[in-house]
Amino acid sequence: MSTVQDSEKALDQIINEMVDVVSNSKNEIFSLGEEARKQQQALERELTNIKQEVKNLIDENDQLERKLKLSRLRLSEVSKYFDRYSEEEVREVYNHTHSLQTQIVLQRQKEEGLIKRREELEQRIRSLGTSIQRSENLMSKTNVILNYLMTDFKEINETIQSAKDSQEFGLKIIDAQEEERRSLSREMHDGPAQMLANVMIRSEIVGKTFRERGLEQGMSEVKTMKEMVRKALYEVRRIIYDLRPMALDDLGLVPTLRKYIATTEEYHQVRIEFVIRGKEERFNQQFETAAFRLIQEALQNALKHGEPRVIRVIYENTPEKLNLHIIDDGKGFNPAEKKEDSFGLIGMRERIDILRGELSIDSSLGKGTRVKISIPHQSM
Repeated sequence: MSTVQDSEKALDQIINEMVDVVSNSKNEIFSLGEEARKQQQALERELTNIKQEVKNLIDENDQLERKLKLSRLRLSEVSKYFDRYSEEEVREVYNHTHSLQTQIVLQRQKEEGLIKRREELEQRIRSLGTSIQRSENLMSKTNVILNYLMTDFKEINETIQSAKDSQEFGLKIIDAQEEERRSLSREMHDGPAQMLANVMIRSEIVGKTFRERGLEQGMSEVKTMKEMVRKALYEVRRIIYDLRPMALDDLGLVPTLRKYIATTEEYHQVRIEFVIRGKEERFNQQFETAAFRLIQEALQNALKHGEPRVIRVIYENTPEKLNLHIIDDGKGFNPAEKKEDSFGLIGMRERIDILRGELSIDSSLGKGTRVKISIPHQSM
């Protein structure tokens, strides 16, 4: 058993380590994505400024082109009528035209540089957008992995535990069946069989008593023998009732429960209140048998483990389902703590799962136990 527990702890540790690794990777991916987003935003601001600068340069170049055109016309006129202008005027026209040409060359070089930078920024922004998209995709996939590790793996562990419980349950069923056979054998041997053997002996004594001691003594022996037969018959009926109450087939669930609770109350000297809410009606045989066994198991658990003074059994029949409440004021227990002798609860859960019903147990140490069972009418 310790080996299995150690394996479960090792598996939990591995899963926790995987969760830590994936969580750290998720944080790193998020940081990289945020850094890329900040860079992209800064580059987009720079790109906006460069586009405005390029626009301004184009406008300036257009103005310089117009000025250069006018200056060239002026230079052509001066050159044509050279003798009409002074040397200073000719020099001024030439220098102005040359200056405009130089400015245009510089502006175009600056414009080319800005356009090149604009293209670089656009390419870089596209690249960062791809990185951001990839980081978002990775974040999404990482979330799926984390969810798988933290929920699906947990469900797998629960499934494994459930399978293990089912296996244990199956083995305990075999043990319980064998123990039930041994118990039934002991009861039959120590009870009815022994009583019937005594009846046989007494029957021989009766005839001898009639012959040797007279009618009065003979009738006394017959009365004693009748009492022994009555007790033997009672024991046989009790054993048969425990195996399967015949009243369940003849009278139905509620009368059988009422009789069973009264017998249990008398035998265990514990007050058991039986409360009926809703309509008393017959269900199919499988449904009634299952409901009876569930209450029987819950009552036996309360009596065996809870040491209660008072138990309330509430039979609540609604249009959709049958609700069964078994409430005791016993010592209670911790439902989260698994015990080796929890065979009864495992059996109840298995039976309720088959019925597609629900089982809830509310208990704490020193405060009693509340068991609620809900079974849909259409479950069988």
